[in-house]
Amino acid sequence: MSESPGAAVSLASAPPAEETPEASSAPRTVRTAEAERPDDVSAPRPPAAQRVLPLRRPGRWIATAIVLVLAAQIVHGLVTNPFYQWDRFQYWFLRPTILDGLLITLEVTAYSAVLGLLGGIVIALGRLSRSPVLRAVSWTYTWLFRSVPLIVVLLFLYNFSALYKTLSLGVPFGPAFFTFDESRLATDIVVAVVGLSLNEAAYASEVVRSGVLAVDQGQHEAASALGLPKSYQFTRIVFPQALRSITPNYVNLLISLIKSTSLVFYVSLLDLFGSAQSMGSTYPGDIVPLLLVATVWYLILTSAVSIVQFYVERYFSRGATRILPPTPLQRARTGLRDLRARATRREAAI
Repeated sequence: MSESPGAAVSLASAPPAEETPEASSAPRTVRTAEAERPDDVSAPRPPAAQRVLPLRRPGRWIATAIVLVLAAQIVHGLVTNPFYQWDRFQYWFLRPTILDGLLITLEVTAYSAVLGLLGGIVIALGRLSRSPVLRAVSWTYTWLFRSVPLIVVLLFLYNFSALYKTLSLGVPFGPAFFTFDESRLATDIVVAVVGLSLNEAAYASEVVRSGVLAVDQGQHEAASALGLPKSYQFTRIVFPQALRSITPNYVNLLISLIKSTSLVFYVSLLDLFGSAQSMGSTYPGDIVPLLLVATVWYLILTSAVSIVQFYVERYFSRGATRILPPTPLQRARTGLRDLRARATRREAAI
């Protein structure tokens, strides 16, 4: 049954029905109860400013305090002990005799490092070769020179002229075309460089071999699939990636080589340690200052090599890491920025 338009208008315009006392009082009572309810003390309130406190580590603070106390005692003993004779240390530190020995140390180290690395690469390639003869000879060389002490190698080469007075080049088991006098050819610096290079090549070969083996096998397969020559694969693909693993290990060998040059004193070559030892024999009262001079110079040389190592590793890590390790200058700037931020937060908290 349809409604008339008039009825629809009258229903729409009709005033709202009056609320009964029961209907109107119920919601009002609820609102009044909510308004008049006292605050619940147990309900948590969100703090205005929330700060996360770091976990307390008393063991770390105790260990730090012990280390600082021990370091302070060591420095105090070095400074106040008159036995070190720091005035004589200052006198000998830049003497021409010491500087000449330092130049010989640098020269022997440079030649031995280059020749040792080149020899190590050749021996490592022999170890990785498919030829059983090359693998056997390379393994034997590495085994021999890693087993014999360096001082024995140097002394053996120093007396090599007693075994072979002349060296010759020519047809094997036949006539010689060129003949050399070994006593004139093997000078003190040549003996030192050859001995250190032979010893260094044995250790460098293992470093290079481990770096090459660390390269993912997929790189070798991809280079072979492209039809690249073996020499090109090694020089442009494999070896640059292997340098990331070779660099830190070879720098350790280089630092050890710098210290091993002190043994060339026994083959009559006055390097840094030999000069300090010779002056100590002439001036017995300055033995300790001269040893300190040699120690400080070795620390300077090894520290310089460590700095170069950091930047070389940082260079070859490009493309392998998303973020390059920060340089010392960048770390200092970051530390100053953090100190300023902490000071600003403290001022704001006060």
